[in-house]
Amino acid sequence: MIVAIANQKGGVGKTTTAINLGAALALRHKRTLLIDLDPQGNSTMSFLDVRQLERGVYEALSDPCCQFADVVVPSTVENLSVAPARIALAKLEAKLVGELDAHFRLKDKLEGVRESYDHIVIDCPPTLGLLTVNALVAATHLLVPIQSSYFALEGTDDLLETVEKVRTRANPGLRLLGVLITMHDKRTSLARDIKGQIQTVFGAKVFRTIITKSVRLEESPAYKESIFSFAPESSGASEYYRLCEEVIDRA
Repeated sequence: MIVAIANQKGGVGKTTTAINLGAALALRHKRTLLIDLDPQGNSTMSFLDVRQLERGVYEALSDPCCQFADVVVPSTVENLSVAPARIALAKLEAKLVGELDAHFRLKDKLEGVRESYDHIVIDCPPTLGLLTVNALVAATHLLVPIQSSYFALEGTDDLLETVEKVRTRANPGLRLLGVLITMHDKRTSLARDIKGQIQTVFGAKVFRTIITKSVRLEESPAYKESIFSFAPESSGASEYYRLCEEVIDRA
């Protein structure tokens, strides 16, 4: 399974989900690769010291002599490896403009490492640009985090339209794995109303697991840990472990 975690809206929990879904899969003894496609590099910084990295996903996708395996780094979590992002990744779109294979770079490069992993998780940037399209072309499944807030559904039409274009032209096998409600504050009636709206729009595609607001989830990346080592007894840990089980069942 190659799952792209995407939503063009920022601040909806994409990176938190990528980090902890990847860690949960690894804890289930699945060989897992976390690919950071966001130039901000937050997934990378959650496990690695970026200052010590000499190359990353940018080099793998832009340099024909650089294989994807050359940039993969083991994380502190057993069974979890990271393909890191550095700020140079922001230059990739300009670098590949006009290239006939621009949308297929990630897919082609992953052919060399795909058999080495049971699951690959891709953390996408909050745009529908070349990086996100590369992820959708390479992925077998799409997971869409949606924050339980007033503007929750804003932009999802554009994302789903892009997904349909990718299915039609480049990746007909791409499936919507599910929609994940994140940052849910069950104490407020607004959050409950938004949850109902999301479930009405997406129906059975909404995961049963809901990620509630959690200080522990916000703190764990600062200590370069997943929620499972930082706060194993927290609600965030149990929620992301349940999500992992749902993902495996659906895939």
